Amino acid sequence: MSVFTVALRQLNATANTTAAEAQTIADNAKYGYVPSESIAILFLVLYGISTLLHIGQATFYRMWWLFPTAVLCGIGELLGWGGRLWSSSSPTVRTPFIIQISTTIIAPTPLLAATFIIFSRVVQQLGSSYSWLTPKWYTILFLPGDVIALVVQGIGGGMASTADDLAGAETGSKVMLGGIGFQFAVIIIFSILSGDFIRRYLCDQPVRGRVGSRGPLTPALKLMLAALVFSTTTLFIRSVYRIIELQDGWNGRIIHTELYFNVLDGGMVVLAIFTLNFAHPGLLLRPASTPALEKNATLQSEETGQMNVYLY
Repeated sequence: MSVFTVALRQLNATANTTAAEAQTIADNAKYGYVPSESIAILFLVLYGISTLLHIGQATFYRMWWLFPTAVLCGIGELLGWGGRLWSSSSPTVRTPFIIQISTTIIAPTPLLAATFIIFSRVVQQLGSSYSWLTPKWYTILFLPGDVIALVVQGIGGGMASTADDLAGAETGSKVMLGGIGFQFAVIIIFSILSGDFIRRYLCDQPVRGRVGSRGPLTPALKLMLAALVFSTTTLFIRSVYRIIELQDGWNGRIIHTELYFNVLDGGMVVLAIFTLNFAHPGLLLRPASTPALEKNATLQSEETGQMNVYLY
């Protein structure tokens, strides 16, 4: 037997042993696979850029409500993908798995709250007569619903991550499923109401007798509405994925397929959070009028009227 043949057999044996070891590690991993290091780094970079942009934009435009919404979403995703990066080198360790499963479930919820706030301001500028809800009621109804979904998902994530057996983890996943299902229902109701508002505005069909003026649909507001539609759609897709994933169970094919998670969870939330960077409400929405500004405008109008009287 030649030296070349012996070396070739040793290489094949080593390759088979390495493949077998890799498969054993994947089987023992909490995920059912070993998370990709390069993908985790990519998402950490993307979420880091978006979060820093949101911090700078929120500060520049003085939109402080973006900190507990868009910025909080970015921080949550950074924690989750940090856990997945840790798991890429230590796939059988429990702690990073707990971190990622809790934070990636919860993190997109605050971003949805930002959508509700932005849309309420769009309604205020275009005309509340075309909406079944006043701008104020969009926040009164939908923000608490978002908080409820957040709390339920958090409780379920905590139960699943601290469970000592599969039965306990399954119970936690059912609680998370309830929270995501409730959030999914909130998204659907919001989408129906917002879609009806846009239709009524375009057709000039007020829900009730017109109250106030009909605001112009400027290019800035068109872009803001398009951004809201796109970001809501991506979060809708992500919610559908999460519902199917949790219904399939902890040992199901969906949760054990990394590509599905990377595209339908990480990818969708990246698109949603960057959408609000590029189509930022501070740039596209008129600043809310204050009593002082309104008073000055009224006084200026009265003065202009008096001058016209004197001229004639």
